[in-house]
Amino acid sequence: MMSNTAATVNHSQKVDLFIVGGGMIGSALAARLAPSGMRIALLENHQPAAFDPSSPPDLRVSALSPASIDFLEQAQAWPAIQTMRTAPFKRMQVWENRQDHGTMFDAAEVDAPWLGHIVENRLVQLACLEIVEGYDNVTLLCPGEIGQIAYRPEGSHIRLNSGQIFEATLLIGADGANSQVRKAAGIALDSQQYPMHALVATVAIQGGERDITWQRFTPDGPQSLLPLPGDYASLVWYHRPSEVRRLLTLDDDALLDAFRQHFPAVLPEITGLVRRGSFPLARSHAQAYVRPGVALIGDAAHTIHPLAGQGVNLGFQDAAVLSETLLRAWQTGADLAALPHLQRYERQRKLANLVMQRAMDAFSYGFSNDVAPLRLLRNLGLRFADHTGPIKRQVIRYALGLGPQPSLPLPSGLSKLLP
Repeated sequence: MMSNTAATVNHSQKVDLFIVGGGMIGSALAARLAPSGMRIALLENHQPAAFDPSSPPDLRVSALSPASIDFLEQAQAWPAIQTMRTAPFKRMQVWENRQDHGTMFDAAEVDAPWLGHIVENRLVQLACLEIVEGYDNVTLLCPGEIGQIAYRPEGSHIRLNSGQIFEATLLIGADGANSQVRKAAGIALDSQQYPMHALVATVAIQGGERDITWQRFTPDGPQSLLPLPGDYASLVWYHRPSEVRRLLTLDDDALLDAFRQHFPAVLPEITGLVRRGSFPLARSHAQAYVRPGVALIGDAAHTIHPLAGQGVNLGFQDAAVLSETLLRAWQTGADLAALPHLQRYERQRKLANLVMQRAMDAFSYGFSNDVAPLRLLRNLGLRFADHTGPIKRQVIRYALGLGPQPSLPLPSGLSKLLP
């Protein structure tokens, strides 16, 4: 995969949009906007490997909500993703440590066909980049590296290490938590490290139900198992950083024994280890999503605790709102870089993302401890959720992106303890 348009070295190429970051979110945004005729440059550092249907699933996967899938359909990418591989799931089982305290979330409760699809990140990216390559008005720079970003409200200049120079009416940062665009625009970031890491593994499984995801809360941190296509699953184990480091030193057989010992017996049998890895957990939020001539989406604007797998879905919602904002401006001949319509995007997304951040913090703190009063509240809460239809349906609809944002007030004592 290479640039589909060559720029003359040392002469700037003018574009309407320069999107830095061609991962899932950035490439989906480019695919959604490509039919408009906007001149778009999309930069991605790493060329994704081609899909091989005989290979086991990747380590990096996401649980895509129906709202995210709707956006990928608008970007014309979802059919290609489906022709590769996805794992739809209809139910989510949540436990409080022991298996007798829990609740089941079922898509049937809101008349939906499924709660979501587990998809490898690389396959989403591949499908979106394939769409982008079909448009002459899009310059795909993959692989490509930023040399320097000179942010200017009236038009930013981007120099690549290859020597190519671009002048962009609107600069879009889709370049992750360490965003070069955010730094170049001088946008400050509020961030907080969580006192746990995530161990992730692709495992081979046998037996059990396959249309369901499982999540159990323990005093040390949550444990999750997500179905993948074929006889595979994605396992996630949140724990103290020192314990995650210790687990990763184990050989495959010893690590599999640890999974079998510590994960619920009701899960499908874990028969093999395909891949393993880990990452630290952090929450971050940009103090602004936009400035004149610049906009941030996805992890460049916010990261959250990955507990419920909502981070990527928030990013797709950012891309959906920003794309509609830009399409309206383009169709009316308005300045794409003007602050008033960019601020409409910010107003729609910043509060919604903050609410989800605080909700994930509340779950993370409220469940990852063994304090007796909180343990009692957790048990009562899960039982209450399992028997309270309207509230439970509202939570499901919001998670699917099918309903308005719910009110999520936190108990005053808990909110003071959250980082």
